[in-house]
Amino acid sequence: MRRAMAEAEVGDDVLEVDPTVDRLQRMTAELLGKEAALFMPSGSMTNQVAIRIHCDRGSEFICESECHIYNYEQAAFAQLSGIAVRTVMGNRGVLRAEQLRGLIRPENEHMVRTRLVCLENTHNRAGGAIQPLDELESICRWAHDNGLRTHLDGARLWNATAKTGISLERWSAPFDSVSVCFSKGLGAPVGSCIAGTRDFIHECKRARKLFGGAMRQVGIIAAGALFALEHHRDRLAEDHANAQLLAEAIRRAPGLQLHHGEVETNIVIFRIDEPLATAAQFQAALEQAGVRALAFGPQLIRLITHLDVTREDCLQAGERIEQVAEQCAAAAV
Repeated sequence: MRRAMAEAEVGDDVLEVDPTVDRLQRMTAELLGKEAALFMPSGSMTNQVAIRIHCDRGSEFICESECHIYNYEQAAFAQLSGIAVRTVMGNRGVLRAEQLRGLIRPENEHMVRTRLVCLENTHNRAGGAIQPLDELESICRWAHDNGLRTHLDGARLWNATAKTGISLERWSAPFDSVSVCFSKGLGAPVGSCIAGTRDFIHECKRARKLFGGAMRQVGIIAAGALFALEHHRDRLAEDHANAQLLAEAIRRAPGLQLHHGEVETNIVIFRIDEPLATAAQFQAALEQAGVRALAFGPQLIRLITHLDVTREDCLQAGERIEQVAEQCAAAAV
């Protein structure tokens, strides 16, 4: 990947003459079954640009209460675009169409206007859960029947396809826009794309400029994303298998429970019994044992498998997680 980046043919992408960026955008749009795509520095930017274009200033969008857009993007929709949000609690990140019926605001001068529904697949805080395709299709049909637009935060959509065999195009088809990330499971150093109609992408380019995301000889970065698309999608199943090794170790460890009871893709979230330790304490103990993890709440730890960790690494990490749990349990007695 680094060799491909070093040897990338570049131009000025602000003037739309970077051939490597153009190739990446065309390939991404084709994979997602959309007319066009636009490269940006991050998934937060692609999400926020999509929300800005789909919504009028002073309007609102609907999303699941645990989604990335609501929890991890600094309410940028409010700060940057003057847009409100209405959250709905899903079941492990999954919303159903019947939960949304009746949520569209009446058209009068007292009410904010509802414009958009945003969904996330796979769902980060739900432990990499895959959204059921039939539910996504049902929600998008309801949204479109009621004049709403739809956006998919598909940062880890690659994982949903790798797990289910359902094509990227089919996952994307119900949505007006789709955001995908190249720096998650695919392992590129930076970058995301937003995809949709040509007219939509034209407006996204204006918003990207406004948000400071227009870049010059960015083919150097785009080359890494292209390499990831061409070489790293098929191997995502390895990450899913490695995540199961970690899940098995957590099931064996005293005082630990998988937060959602199962692991579907490459995200493992587990809960620590309060007498044992806090998440911060357990994270520090894991760090000392040579296992890097993320405290994901007062009693939650998140682990993610990716192309830089092998099966052997995950087996060893699982052993050390069990050891740390046993040490904490012994100290708590």
